[in-house]
This record gives sequence, C-alpha cells and structure tokens, in this order.
Amino acid sequence: MSVFAKASASRSARAVVTGVAIFGVSALLLTGCSTDAAQPAASEAPAESSDVTAIEAGDRDLSLKVGTILPQSGGLAFLGPPEEAGVQLAIDEIKAADLGIDIEAILRDSGDTTTDTATVSVTDLLSQDVSAIVGAASSGVSKTVIDAITGAGVVQFSPANTSADFTDYDDNGLYWRTAPSDILQGEVLGNLIAEDGNSTLGLIVLNDAYGTGLAEYTTTAFEAAGGEVVASASFNEGDANFSAQIAEVTAANPDAIALITFDQAKVITPDLVASGFPGDKLYFVDGNLSDYSKDFAPGLIAGSQGTLPGLDTATLGDFTDRLLEVDPALTDFSYAAESYDAVILIALAAYAANDVSGESISSYLQQVSGGSGEGTKVTDFASGAALLAEGEQIDYDGYSGPITFDENGDPTDATIGIYEFGADNKYTRTN
Repeated sequence: MSVFAKASASRSARAVVTGVAIFGVSALLLTGCSTDAAQPAASEAPAESSDVTAIEAGDRDLSLKVGTILPQSGGLAFLGPPEEAGVQLAIDEIKAADLGIDIEAILRDSGDTTTDTATVSVTDLLSQDVSAIVGAASSGVSKTVIDAITGAGVVQFSPANTSADFTDYDDNGLYWRTAPSDILQGEVLGNLIAEDGNSTLGLIVLNDAYGTGLAEYTTTAFEAAGGEVVASASFNEGDANFSAQIAEVTAANPDAIALITFDQAKVITPDLVASGFPGDKLYFVDGNLSDYSKDFAPGLIAGSQGTLPGLDTATLGDFTDRLLEVDPALTDFSYAAESYDAVILIALAAYAANDVSGESISSYLQQVSGGSGEGTKVTDFASGAALLAEGEQIDYDGYSGPITFDENGDPTDATIGIYEFGADNKYTRTN
C-alpha cells in the first residue's frame, strides 16, 4: 500500500491508501488546521550568513553536549530503549569519525504528564550547558518543557512528537522534529479503516495534545471516505480503569474501534475483547503499536492493524544490528532511526556553523537537511562533515527516510507504515 499526497493552495491532500504511505508535504498541509497567527521560521538567518565556510576538519575543535529527555518511565516507556539506543549509536559514530567534534550525551528521563520528571530533567540538563535536547517522545510532555528549553536558547529536537500544534508554535526557531505531523498518520489510519470495509467507527482516546489531535485527523479522513464516527470516549493520563469508555463506545456498536492511547492499551484491549468486541477489528497507532506477546492471550488481537511513522526496519540493512550492539536487549526499534537522525543532524549543523550554540545549530539545521534545495546527498556524519569542511552544501537523508525540513522545523516527507498483528500478538509490516 502506498500513498503519495501533496498539498496545494487550491485543494486538500486526501490520501487514498494503497500501501505504505509516502507523503510529500508542503507547509500548507502542515499548517492547514492551525490559526492564522504569524509562524516563526525554523531558521531566520539570512542566506549569506548560513553559507558554509571552508574550514579544514583539523581546524575544528568543537565540544558538543547533547541532552535527552526520553521515556525511561511512564506510558511510553517501551519507546525509551530504542530511542536512547539510536542516540548512543549516533554519538559513537560521530566520535569514531574523529573530525574535530567531541560529542557527549547526557541521558535523562522524560516520564509522562502525570509527573514533573521532564521539568526536573530539563532543569538539570540546562544547568550542564547542553546545546540541544533530544525529546520528549510524548507531545504532551514536550508541551510542558518547550518554553523552558527554547527560552534558554537551546535546540529542542523530538524524534517522536507528532502533534500538529508544534508546527506554528512560538519556539524562537529552536524546535525541530524528525517525526511527521499527525495530520499524516490520521489521514492514513482513517482511510485504512474505511478501505477495510468499516462503515462506523468508535474511538477511545488519550486526552492530551497527541491523542485529541490524532483522533481529529483520523475522524476527518474516515468521514471524508464515507464512514461515520459513532462514538468517541476520552480518558486522562494516569487513569487505571476504562470500563466507562469501553461501555460508551461498544454501546454504539461500531464496526471498528481505534485505540489512540499509550500503554493503556494493555488494559483496554483485553477488556474490550472480553466485552465481546472482536479483537481483529481493533486499530492501533504509534503510541501503542507494541509487542504484546507477553501481555495478551495468544490470538487475542490476531488480524488487528496499526500505523507507525518510519521505514520498515527490514529495509534498514545493518542499522538494527548496530543498534543491538548498543543495547542487546532491544526487541522494538520504533523511533530509533528518528532519534539517530536527530543527533546526526544536530552535529552536522554544529559542524557547518563551527559553533555549538543552540541558535547557531538551529540556523543550519534546515540547510544540512537539504531544505535550501541544494547540496550533495549524504547518509552519514563522516561524509557530510567532510564535505562541510570543504565549504560544500549537503543534503542529509537518514535511516528515518529522506529528511528535508521546512521553515517550521517539520519534515516535508514521511512514510507511514501499516502493520498487522499475528497469533503471537506481535506486529509485522504488511505494506
């Protein structure tokens, strides 16, 4: 299945799901559901100030400190290990290149929105003079710390935030992400559910920026395809009992139910099936697409489907092998590539600027991603840095796919994979 959609001034980008969804997205699509407020540019430096100056690699002597606020605890804790492995792999490879940039990572927990863990972590990282912070994974968590990070002149770079709210957020041009807006995932998910022959849909939704936004775009796509959302029940982070939401949605007798949650799906899913709802009519999303082989009875959700931004790990060559060298316990690789690419891009931007301040890094991020429309394609730090040392423009494409930032710090291309659960309650890519 593949989808290619481009936004234009005269039409909306409606996807027709026929496989892996690959979008070329203009800023019009990414900001189409936002207000008319002026949008801060991700990089406002004039073109002449962001031209790469040829400085021999041996003449660079940069010390770059990168912090992370990734989930070691909370509702997205299953995403923490692959994301941190991606960060560490990038750090290791940048060090191995030995091209005049010394880089270190300081790993901290983001927790979730039920705690102030992220705030504590950010305060600690800022006190250590980091130039950039990778994270958070949760859009809701990022909303609690983005002002503190960007207000300090530090780059915030999320590998997994998908809320459309960040596109035009007043972030002083310092917020970036390698994950696509939920406008795209919602479009793919809504069309997928409709094309599977479902006429009615129920939603159980986490009440935060991620959940409500993805629910909105899924609803829009499903109804545009001729379906009807007959029930939508929300809950708050920290809730432990979902019987009211399950009763509300199943009472409407929908053909399918989409779970837009984090690890609350571990509780909601078996309770839904126990209530009589068929396990193969459930749809999952990136926040809960996980290996449930140790959580559910065999076959509980066999045939159910889900969506996840990013390329299929089977196509990434030895990347997953290298991740396993960093963390041999990894069983899931979600957002590892996006985390790796975030660190590589930060380092390349610092290298291009020959400066590690957050403002300097931010002024070069769009350029090194190819957002200027120029540059030689590179796929690793070493080759990119070598060209930058010669004063050349580069266009970095990484393991998360072709990365080209628009003026808002959003990627303009994205791949949304479609997955199906087997009898072992593990998911595999189908398209």
